[in-house]
Amino acid sequence: MSRDARAWQAGILVGSALGAAATLVGRRMERSARQGLVDWPAVERLAIERLAKAPGTLSPEALRATEPAYREAMARIVPALSRALGTDLPGVVERSEVVDRAGWVAANTASFASLIDKLEKDLLEQVMPTRAGLGSAAVALANRWITTRQLSLLLGFLGQRVLGQYDLALLSAEATPGRLLFVEENIRQTARSLGLPLGPFRTWIALHETTHAFEFEAHPWLRPYLAERLERQLTLFGSDARGMGRDAIRGLGRALRGEGGGGHWMERLMGDEQRRLFRETQAVMSLLEGFSDYVMDEVGRELVPGVARISARFHERRARRTPFERAMLRLTGMDLKMEQYKKGEIFVRSIADARGPAVLARLWQGPDSLPRDGEIEAPERWISRVLDGTPEPTA
Repeated sequence: MSRDARAWQAGILVGSALGAAATLVGRRMERSARQGLVDWPAVERLAIERLAKAPGTLSPEALRATEPAYREAMARIVPALSRALGTDLPGVVERSEVVDRAGWVAANTASFASLIDKLEKDLLEQVMPTRAGLGSAAVALANRWITTRQLSLLLGFLGQRVLGQYDLALLSAEATPGRLLFVEENIRQTARSLGLPLGPFRTWIALHETTHAFEFEAHPWLRPYLAERLERQLTLFGSDARGMGRDAIRGLGRALRGEGGGGHWMERLMGDEQRRLFRETQAVMSLLEGFSDYVMDEVGRELVPGVARISARFHERRARRTPFERAMLRLTGMDLKMEQYKKGEIFVRSIADARGPAVLARLWQGPDSLPRDGEIEAPERWISRVLDGTPEPTA
């Protein structure tokens, strides 16, 4: 056999081997890409690594030592809240837990994973169609790497700021009751930075989160109402996501620059049905947050020494944000939550001032009593519709 022939044979063999290897690598990459949009163990690990550098870290022993203080606070909060709202709240004390920042991250990583799971099948099919090949698998893996780090950054950012949480899995198949989480490291750091006494500040925060438990657990219709809307929004998002890439990038750029116009940047990416559901949900979330803020001040008068000073200092803190914090809040949509606190409390307080605190019970009678789009900003419209029975004008 000539030298040229042997060279051709060797080339064919090497080429075949490289082709087989590329096919094998491609299949492995495709299988890996189809494992999910996010590497959740990495999200949790990276977020906790970020938080390890945060000031005020407590040992497990120090955390356990604070549990009696929270049990004592809850033992006073629950009866006072039950009297003020006319509803018993059994079991909430037993479902409260003092956690560190890492514990909060672990709980919320699981919540985020449950949420993304509702979207994953549709989105993966868009990113990785069947037999998409090596190129699509590489893009999907790169997207997963980026998304994993983005989510870890978000959880690391929030993990230094969240003080308490009523942890409720809205989309869980089982309607298990929520639990109260108190992030002691952040509560201590915040009380110290605001110059507030730790004990009363703990009670004030616990009162806010326990009010969220009242909102959901005393009104069992509320959870499926919100879950149904969230499910529909996620379904619409998954079906519309294919054409969102370029618009989303432009929207993120405007959000980081703080540019407004035409609603929140998230809303500008939505179709008409998504936008309607989004606004309905925002109105309810404003009620939830505003009602809790109202209660923590009103009921706090009998429970929390110096409640007016604590409230004033804390609201000043909400208003003071660094440029980085403002950018992160806009980017993640958390700026909407800040608006919910403010608008919701003004809405609730306006109703109480106009018709007396007792009429606030009407807010929780059922879906028809919830504020609709536009009523949070105009509580007199809710009063007219719900309390006075005046029908809404037709278009």
